[in-house]
This record gives sequence, C-alpha cells and structure tokens, in this order.
Amino acid sequence: MVLAIVVVATGVLPWPAFVALTNRVLPVLGFVVAITVVTKLAAQAGVFAALVERLAQWGLAKRWILWIFVLALAAVSTIFLSLDTTAVLVTPVVVLLAIHVGMPPMPFALATIWLANTASLLLPVSNLTNLLAETKMAADGPAGFAALVWAPALVGILVPIVVLSVMFRRALRGGYVIPAVTRIPDRPLLVLSAVVVVIVLPLLVSGMPVWIPATGAAVLLLVVFAARRPAAVVGLAGIRLVPWQPVAIAFGLFVVVDAAQVNGLASLIGRVAGSGNDFFSLLQLSALGTVAANGINNLPAYLVLEPVGTSSVRLAALLIGVNLGPLITPWASLATLLWYEKVSALGVRVSWMRFALAGLVVVAVTVPLATLALWLSAA
Repeated sequence: MVLAIVVVATGVLPWPAFVALTNRVLPVLGFVVAITVVTKLAAQAGVFAALVERLAQWGLAKRWILWIFVLALAAVSTIFLSLDTTAVLVTPVVVLLAIHVGMPPMPFALATIWLANTASLLLPVSNLTNLLAETKMAADGPAGFAALVWAPALVGILVPIVVLSVMFRRALRGGYVIPAVTRIPDRPLLVLSAVVVVIVLPLLVSGMPVWIPATGAAVLLLVVFAARRPAAVVGLAGIRLVPWQPVAIAFGLFVVVDAAQVNGLASLIGRVAGSGNDFFSLLQLSALGTVAANGINNLPAYLVLEPVGTSSVRLAALLIGVNLGPLITPWASLATLLWYEKVSALGVRVSWMRFALAGLVVVAVTVPLATLALWLSAA
C-alpha cells in the first residue's frame, strides 16, 4: 500500500489514470467488504455449522454420502459466496465435522481448498479476478458471464472431485458416527441470518451491481446483530469484520500493476502471451496465467496479463489459468494462505511438498481440459 501511495504521489501513475482505476475497482472492493461481513456474521450466528450438522444427519452414517455433501457445499459456497468464504469459513466446520464423526480430516480439508480455487470460475462473484474481468468482457451480466465459462467451470469442478475421490477412496469407505445436534444458543439469530443469506444469493446473480445486494445484506445483518448480539459488531469486534488487510493489498496491487502497464509492461507481456482465439493460443494464455499465478499470486498475475485478454474468450482463458491453476505453491492464492492458517489451528498438518505434487497433477489435467472445453463451447 505504501508503494502504491508513492507511485501515485510521484506521478508514475498519472492522476487521471488513478481516478479511472479507482472508479473501476471501488465497486469490486466494496462487494468484497460487504460479502465478507455477511459471511462472517452468518458464521457467528451458526449458519454454516448448523448446515454441516444437518448434512451429517442426512448422510445416513455413510462416508461416501457425507463426502458428496461436503463437495457440494464447497462448490456452492465458492460459486455464490467466493473462494475466500470456502477457505476461511467452510473449511473449519467441515474439518471439525470430520474429526467429530471419526473420519480423517485431510480429505475434507484438501477438498475445500481445491474447490475454493477451481470452482471459482462460474460467476463474477466467485472470485475477485472474475469481477475484474467482467468489466472488460462483452458479457450481459452474470448470465452472460456464466454462458461463456460454464464448460470450463464444469471441468474445474469435476476433475478435482474425481482426483480427490480416487486419492482418498480408502478413507471414504465405511460408515461414521452421526454426531449429536449442537444446542443453538440463539435460534432467532440463526434463522434470520440464514434467511438473509438465502435471499442474497439469487440477488447476486440478478444482474444488478453485486455490491448493492451485498451491502444491503451486510447492513441488515449488522442491525440484527446490534439488537441481539451487540458485542459482535461494536468496538474491536466490529472493526475485525472488515477484511482490511486483503483489501489494502488488493488496492495496492491494482495501483502498482496499473502503473507498470502505463509505463510499458503491457507491450512486453504482449510479446509472450500470443494472440488469437484458436485452441493453442488460448492454451498458451491459460498456461501463462497458471505459471504466473503460482509464481506471484493469482491477483497480480491476472492484472499483469489482463491487457492481452483482447476478447471475452481470451479473458476467459486467462481466468482458467489464474483461477484453476493456483494449486501448486502456497502463495498462489490468498485463499490458500488463509486456509492453511485455519487447518493448522485445528491441528491438521499439511506437507507442502505433497500439496504441490498433488496440485501439479490436478492442474496439468484441469487447465488444458478446461481450455479445450472453453474453445469448443465458444466456437
């Protein structure tokens, strides 16, 4: 953030370009703040924990049924509430569920972070990169966006699920002990929070600017909590609801990368990113996005490569790389780092070498297949 201030103050990024950038990204970051507040308050009300407990009841003590439910929860959470929600809020409840029912937690932990990344392609709200790309695409709202990327998005969900199910096939056999239902300390708060989440989901894909329903839901939940659990929204607790650090990092990256683009980076990237909408050109771009994401993180990778996304299809190919590809290095996406903090706090030990090797296998299959699916569906 300090570097971004210096870049603007010294004129490296001209003031008109900074104003144009701010007008573009403020609605995006506003959505990120609002949906984070919504999901954090919903989690505090017990929405995610209650849902997972209900899934355990519906699983009929069969591990494979519970596995399907957890995969579906991770995918749906990512698609509608963003990858960070899945990494930060869904991961702890499903890992604790696995521990409580006597199952190894690693399958559930790895499923949440893989799907947090690879299921984040279908809707603009699924990933910050999608929200940025949507402003450059000739897509007619969320429906148009989904119509363009549905095929690679499906690949991004199915391939990791198949790989995970094969990897952990032995751990997924047999049954489990159905846990006792946890007492809900404030049922009205839980119900109201769940209703708000259910209502906001379709509004996020209605076509209106996504920051509007997200902000409305956040304000409504803040009012409800202020009435029923004020300690959760006042003082330091209220300040912590806002994702200050991720937003500051994101805005700083926007400014620094935009300054680099203005000063010649775009032309340099254009020489190595190729052009055209044929399959191999799209694969070149998605592969470059994958390498860049695992090297410098998916958000700056997208920002650096965005100028070579000269068509909606090429932007979709770039999203394949930066969304489905960050499964190898720990820093490839912020969601992975947040996920690691959560699983470590729960006593789940992660071997980064095994994580990287397994992720490399998935990426090597998923990214080319997803790019092929994009090319065929867009032809």
